[in-house]
Amino acid sequence: MEVSWRLDGETQDTRAKFDARAENANVVVARLTGLLPGKNVAYLVIGDNDRREGTLRTQPYWSKAEDARDITIAFGSCFFLADSNPLWGSQSYASGFEIFDAIATKKPDVMVWMGDNLYYQTPDELDPSMMAFRYRRQRTFGPLQNLLTATSQIAIWDDHDYGPNDADLSYVMKGESLKLFKQYWANPSFGLPEVPGVFGYARMSDVDIFLLDDRYYRSANGLLDGPDKTMWGNAQLTWLKNALVYSNAPLKLIVNGTQMWNRFNHFEGFNRYVTEQKAFAAWLLDQRIEGVVFLTGDRHFSELIKIERPGAYPLYEFTSSPLTSSPWTNPPMEEQTSPDIVPGTLVFKRQFGLIRVTGPGNDRRFALESYDQKGVLQWRQEIRASDLKFPKK
Repeated sequence: MEVSWRLDGETQDTRAKFDARAENANVVVARLTGLLPGKNVAYLVIGDNDRREGTLRTQPYWSKAEDARDITIAFGSCFFLADSNPLWGSQSYASGFEIFDAIATKKPDVMVWMGDNLYYQTPDELDPSMMAFRYRRQRTFGPLQNLLTATSQIAIWDDHDYGPNDADLSYVMKGESLKLFKQYWANPSFGLPEVPGVFGYARMSDVDIFLLDDRYYRSANGLLDGPDKTMWGNAQLTWLKNALVYSNAPLKLIVNGTQMWNRFNHFEGFNRYVTEQKAFAAWLLDQRIEGVVFLTGDRHFSELIKIERPGAYPLYEFTSSPLTSSPWTNPPMEEQTSPDIVPGTLVFKRQFGLIRVTGPGNDRRFALESYDQKGVLQWRQEIRASDLKFPKK
């Protein structure tokens, strides 16, 4: 396979050849060199009688707050693709594939995949070859190709692209699943040297993105609550806390597969891990972590939750789901009427989210937006960086 690329304003291509090997499922991670901040990079990939081209936008860099650049971050979850002879669900469960072109049209600087990026079927779950097949089939799906070449991609997983429905730390094939995830997603990092998983960190200019793994260390949902019941595991939680304290970004996006703060969630929310949830909420207050917004998926409907906190700024959670799976139009009424939902943001459609970061670096503004599968705006809420700060003592 050959990859060539060229920065704006240059006349000469840089070229490199890579070997696609069977032991790596013929997947290659190619790292482009010689890039400069804030530039467009045209690239071309040629291999196996196929040709793909696109344009990357390298991250902008500035040294003065007034020179801060605008940033657009796209995100979504739940990409179901039915089998030609479905083993689970039906052909009608998956639709709206034009959503991928709708995302690409918005020209985001990055696309964040928030889990259920594919759906293993029951026969796949103990068969590594079928798990690999599922990745190849999903990644080569025609309607997805434009988005894959339109921008950078980073990802976490949730249950369906980790293993079985509602899977937890007991899933015996999680090592194989992790290997495949690392082959097909080019995140900056995966876990820590001594702590495997898909959690990690990405920076998009002055936005820090904390990618969480809510499966590899997850206690069973039905386990009795207590100090040992965990969604993330002690090592990952220790990493997250230190990373949040270290960060000075005006916007800290915490990305998790399942919902964090929906108190009426009857399924897999963080509210099933009461001890850990309350302790983390208290820690955010005690440590006075500023600039936090949560992004989650999973639910097959979308909403913006606002959790008021006395003496502190509110916590916002933007749940964006689904991309192509069937929307859930009839959740329990107590969820639909939750006082925590920002009015007008509950969407029972296939949709994706955008965060537009604008304004100078010392006064950033964050527009949270929801779009349907055709790219039509459903709602918009604007938050200023100053809205995500603690009152001065």
